[in-house]
Amino acid sequence: MSEYDVDLDRIDESVPHGGTLSYPRTAISDLFEGIVDFFGRYTSVIWVILMLLIVGNVVMRYLLGTNFVALEELQWHLFAIGFMVALSYCFMHDDHVRVDVAAEHLSRRKRALIELLGISLFFLPFCGFILYFAWPFVERSWQIGEVSAAPGGLPARWLIKSVMLLAFALMILAALGRFFRVLSFLCGWPKPRGDNNK
Repeated sequence: MSEYDVDLDRIDESVPHGGTLSYPRTAISDLFEGIVDFFGRYTSVIWVILMLLIVGNVVMRYLLGTNFVALEELQWHLFAIGFMVALSYCFMHDDHVRVDVAAEHLSRRKRALIELLGISLFFLPFCGFILYFAWPFVERSWQIGEVSAAPGGLPARWLIKSVMLLAFALMILAALGRFFRVLSFLCGWPKPRGDNNK
């Protein structure tokens, strides 16, 4: 092995993979996370549909010399739905990007306290802020029966805009699930469940 070779297995072993931040499960966290998990699992099929749609659009454009605006818009809509719903699923499974450079040297209890404060002071208010300002935006779209401005575009643009409300409601549920887990770890309430290896 030369001085420039990188041992990826050794690097991977040294990186924490969420296990250091697992907290006890509670009845209320299981309820909230179950809802998020349901949407996350069943909307994941969107990525397969999106991939097939993209390949189909490419084939139509370059082999058949035609394309449909509605199908191109459907690509954008499916990507937006998949991405927005995946945010809460990713947060719940602690698979999002974390910057733990400072926190990695703190005790588990201090890290939990930082997480609790971060969720309650920043994350939940941010999600509430988005929902508050998205509601009139979506409501207006429903009222006017908004459709695509492009000729041959998709009808029911209000439907895709409504996904914003769903996505951030799921984010709030995921955050509350994590909040109650951390709270259970810090003070024993709500009472942890028996099987806490999740």
